[in-house]
Amino acid sequence: MTIKAVLFDLDNTLIDFVKMKMMACEAAIAAMRDVGLEISHDKAWKILMDLFKQYGLEYQKIFNVFLKRVMGRVDYKVLSAGIVAYRKVKESFVEPYPHVIPTLIELIKRGYKLGIITDAPRLQAWTRLCGMKLQYFFDVVVTSDDVKARKPHEMPFRVALKKLKLKPEEVLFVGDDPVKDIDGAKKLGIKTVFAKYGFVKKLEKRPKPKYKPDFEINDIQDLVKILPKVLA
Repeated sequence: MTIKAVLFDLDNTLIDFVKMKMMACEAAIAAMRDVGLEISHDKAWKILMDLFKQYGLEYQKIFNVFLKRVMGRVDYKVLSAGIVAYRKVKESFVEPYPHVIPTLIELIKRGYKLGIITDAPRLQAWTRLCGMKLQYFFDVVVTSDDVKARKPHEMPFRVALKKLKLKPEEVLFVGDDPVKDIDGAKKLGIKTVFAKYGFVKKLEKRPKPKYKPDFEINDIQDLVKILPKVLA
């Protein structure tokens, strides 16, 4: 059956999210220490990474929890310094991977519908898309606020399929996470592409993937070469 749409994960597939997160956290720790937080950089970093393992990379009040762990309370001068530094780095780094924009343009020119399925909250997802000037490229964007389950649960994929009015075999999904992205899509019979360029070892403990991707790519522009093979 003909592929009619290409769906993407967002973080570490279109944007180098983990690198952005780590750089922003480095800046936040430095800023908090500058205004009086008495802790070494290495110890602060270890505590923060341990908290991410516990709460997840998207937890919005991680610095509140961090300060309670370090100081026993939230000092709002220290908290504000960290948040401001974090946001400055984060906002300056919001850029797509190389070749993302020309690849998306080429897919649109070829008649494919495009979509996003992400575990990021709605505001964060759209902020990143707008920051990369990609807000007009996609026919559907499914965030963690749009469904009551996260990948690899099949619900986010079902919602995207319903909005696009397409069958699983008419869709190709591209993602960097072997479990969340590949397993989640394969359970519904969606063809998958593993974005090797975005794969990083996750902070959280993860189960081993149950499925193998149909294709692997080292650069997003390789999608243009893969699609004819999917149709073969």
